[in-house]
Amino acid sequence: MEGHLTEAAKSNPGEIRYEGVHCNLTILRFPPRVALLRIQGCDVGEFGEAPMRALQESIRGADPIDLFVDARDVTGASIEVSGEWASWLSAHKIGLRSVTMLTGSRFIHVTAEFVRRFANLEGIMRICTEPAVFDRALADAIRAANAG
Repeated sequence: MEGHLTEAAKSNPGEIRYEGVHCNLTILRFPPRVALLRIQGCDVGEFGEAPMRALQESIRGADPIDLFVDARDVTGASIEVSGEWASWLSAHKIGLRSVTMLTGSRFIHVTAEFVRRFANLEGIMRICTEPAVFDRALADAIRAANAG
């Protein structure tokens, strides 16, 4: 079952929300080159490829983007979903200048390490365990994108 897009998200093209039974997922775009993927709950793949297609729109420009993944409120992720995200990141890494991921548990941290290795993102993917570090990196990337 694919999650549905909320009415508020349909009216705001900079924000896309998916609400499901097990998981909520939000994509925020900060023009010109920053995107934030926020995941809450247990990602079991109920949204299908929809979030990946939405993120793909963010990387279509000439300049690579800084992608931030806020997984501080993720309680679990299936192996299949982790593999799909790793494959997607690997296939689209030319459009990614950096990937910064915040993990909230040891299990999600190990999952993020798997994704980084499988997607061959060692040079551009940073995994954070401290929300303040992640939030500061996001704010700095937005500020730099707006200045440049």
